[in-house]
Formats: sequence, structure tokens, C-alpha cells
Amino acid sequence: MPAAGYKRIATEEAWAPAELLDTYRSMAASRSIDEPGFIALWSRLGARAQLSERLADIGERRIADMDASGIDLQILSLTSPGVQVFDAATATSLASSTNDQVAEAVRTHPTRFAALAAVAPQDPGAAAREAERAVRKLGLKGLIINSHTRGEFLDDPKFWEIFEAAEALDVPLYIHPQAPPRAMASLYVEKGLEGALWGFGAETGFHLLAILRSGAFDRFPNLRIVVGHAGEALPFWLYRLDYMNRTARPSIRNGADKLKRTLSEYMKTNVYVTTSGMAWAPVITFVQTVLGMDRVLYAMDYPYQFEPDEVTATDNVPGSDADKKKLFQTNAERVFKL
Repeated sequence: MPAAGYKRIATEEAWAPAELLDTYRSMAASRSIDEPGFIALWSRLGARAQLSERLADIGERRIADMDASGIDLQILSLTSPGVQVFDAATATSLASSTNDQVAEAVRTHPTRFAALAAVAPQDPGAAAREAERAVRKLGLKGLIINSHTRGEFLDDPKFWEIFEAAEALDVPLYIHPQAPPRAMASLYVEKGLEGALWGFGAETGFHLLAILRSGAFDRFPNLRIVVGHAGEALPFWLYRLDYMNRTARPSIRNGADKLKRTLSEYMKTNVYVTTSGMAWAPVITFVQTVLGMDRVLYAMDYPYQFEPDEVTATDNVPGSDADKKKLFQTNAERVFKL
């Protein structure tokens, strides 16, 4: 692929050790977890051998795929559902061990990889301590949480030690989708919509909106959250969300009527979005217009959506060379301190 006038940094690129992928497959086959969305999704994904091989490789094969598509650097994050389907002790241990593994890959290939740290919301205190270890000792560039944790969402203040840690460490928190939790999942599974086609975006958009309305950004004004897929649809709803949040004032646990700012203001000051899975000029230019050119980052969504032609499509999004450099390179460098 011809060189561009910028580096191409891909910011939502999945990985997982082979043994963890085996565990997901086993859990789905045995139905050992009461999460129908997870079971339906990993019953399908677990059968895709080439996908599993790409997920597990954080070495030469992945770099060859990057070279073939013109990606200079990937920011690696533990694939969905990460550690969040396990009990607290198991999840905390897995977060630590996977962070050690991905940090080693970054040390081996420092010009090709950076990485985010997995943390286990099941034990918020332990998650905060692991965040500090992973950032300060391992050099990881942010936190990855694969959305809900056994049906619970981060708008609940019991999880806010994690927000406090991210703000104190001055690193972003990436919220990546997973299949909708049991309380949401039945109709999605029935229609075959629990995965990336629809359920992922619906679940994560719900999660982010709950955080926006929770008061978290008033409590932690410097907290930065990153979401993929052009903002999980929320940028397209901002006018209506502001209107309804102002006029209808639906009651929620943490009191939406007490927010200091509008939902769209929080989106434009505390949230960044990536283009993962959305290599489509109308969408990219829309979110750049709505949120600002500095708040949209490139991502491929490797290996789930490994389509080298989509890199070219994103290169060809209308805009100045300076704007393209922000999209592909400098926004990511600033947000993740690369």
C-alpha cells in the first residue's frame, strides 16, 4: 500500500491468549454461564479457527497483516468479553496475567504495538490497583473494559474507583461491546442479532448513555472514555437525547436532573469515538462535524473486520491532509500518549 503523509494507528484491535479463547468455547458449549448472548455468540465465533488464530497471534502473523493493509501501529486490547464473565478472583488474576502477556508483546515490537490494560470490575478496588500497576510498571496506555460485567454497568457508583483510577493516571478507558446481558438478550438471540450486526452497538450505546446520565463526568471531569463504531450511534441521537433529557427528565438512580451539563456537552468534552467497523465516509464526516475533528480516531477492528480495502476507503474520506493526519495519527498519539 502506498505511503501516506501520516502514520496509520489502529486503536481498537483485539487479541486474546489461545487458552482464554478455549475457555470461552468451553463455557459456551457447556452453558456454564447464564448469559444467552455470550453462549450464542461464542458458539459461532469459537468455530472460526482462522479468527482464533489471528486473535491469539501478537507477533509476526499480525504484523504481516498490518503491513499488507498499511497499518503502522495497533493498540491491542483484550477481546470481548475479556475477563468479565468470570468470578472476581478469576477475573482479577486473568487481568493481571493477560496484561503481562500483552506488555511483553509491546516490549518485543515497540514500534508496532501499544496496548490497553484489562481490569476486572468484579472487584473495583483490585481493578484500580491493577490499572496503576499496568500503566506505571508495564507502560500500558489505557484501560479496556468489555462493557457490562455479568449484567452490571459502570454507571453504578460502586464501580467508580475505576473511573477515579483512570482519571488519576490520566489514561483513557475504552468501553468495547459484548453481547447484551441476560436481562436484554432474549429477543436479540431469538432474532440472531446479539452480535456485531446490532446487539453490540445497542448494548454499548445503552451503557455509554447510562454513564452520561449518571453524574460520573461531574464527579470526574477529566475522565476520558473511548468507544468504537462511530460512537455506538449516540452522535446521531444527540439532539433528541438533549431534548428528552431536558424536558422529560426521566428519573434514574443517580439523578439526571442534577447534571451540570447537557449530554452532548459531555460527549464533546469527555468522550472520543473511533471508526472501528465504520469505514464509510458519510458516517466519519458526520461524527467529525458533530463531535469535533480532534475527537475521532481511526480503528480497523482487527481481526473481526480485517478488510484492507477499508483502509483505502478511510484514506479517501474527504478532508484536508491535516484532518486526515488527525484521524489516523495525532489524535491517537494525544489521547493514548503514544
